[in-house]
Amino acid sequence: MRENRIRKMWAAGQAVVNGWLSIPSAFAAETMAHQGWDALTIDLQHGALDYADALALLTAISTTDTVPVVRVPWNEPGILMKVLDAGAYGVICPMVNTRADAERLVAATRYPPLGARSFGPIRGLLYGGADYAQHANDTVVVLAMIETRQGLENLDEILSVDGLDGVYIGPSDLSLALGCRPTFDDVDPPVAQAIEHVVARARAHGRVAGIHNGAPAAALRRIGQGFGFVTVSSDARLMAAGAQQVMAEMRAGQPPQAPAPDSGGY
Repeated sequence: MRENRIRKMWAAGQAVVNGWLSIPSAFAAETMAHQGWDALTIDLQHGALDYADALALLTAISTTDTVPVVRVPWNEPGILMKVLDAGAYGVICPMVNTRADAERLVAATRYPPLGARSFGPIRGLLYGGADYAQHANDTVVVLAMIETRQGLENLDEILSVDGLDGVYIGPSDLSLALGCRPTFDDVDPPVAQAIEHVVARARAHGRVAGIHNGAPAAALRRIGQGFGFVTVSSDARLMAAGAQQVMAEMRAGQPPQAPAPDSGGY
């Protein structure tokens, strides 16, 4: 079976730098994949795309060594199994708040006897190889999102679930849950404390902690803090930022506009 580069990097003590895809364009995904990201996550929860779009994006990412990951819209077995069958090598699941939630997530993403995943990897076989079924349980990466007070309260129970590789922090939702302003990098003190708690408990359980970031500087700080999976911005945000930079330079470099001549009258 094709090796999962995410697992290889973790085994070597390296942090995975993950990109984020929210635009329903295979060409945009392929372009992102050719820029050297370790992994790219297709966002089915808040991205402007659906399963058919995700299938095309997974195919486009496969033209590179970048590892394809999908954030599913919910902790629901059908979509979890479907994106894995489509060739995702990792899943990020939102709103995992209890041990039972984490157990359901693992069950849907692991074949028996470790779970209850139904067999039918139609594209997984193409991407992973003919021996996909024998090695999928040890290859696919599963991350549970911690983004609520309840998730924080049950963190140790969630992290103790066998088959879960780690947790992924959604800073904006976590901020809202803690009564703070939703943001990525410059979080309020209660959120900063919660983030430190999550990464510390993940390391104590031998799990990986991941987090979303708005800028590279913030992601580098998170790696120094112990995070093993850091997302930086998104395709839409990067496109907007690049366009804004171009237009700012163009506007600054143009001579000032002469006022229109006074034609008199009204």
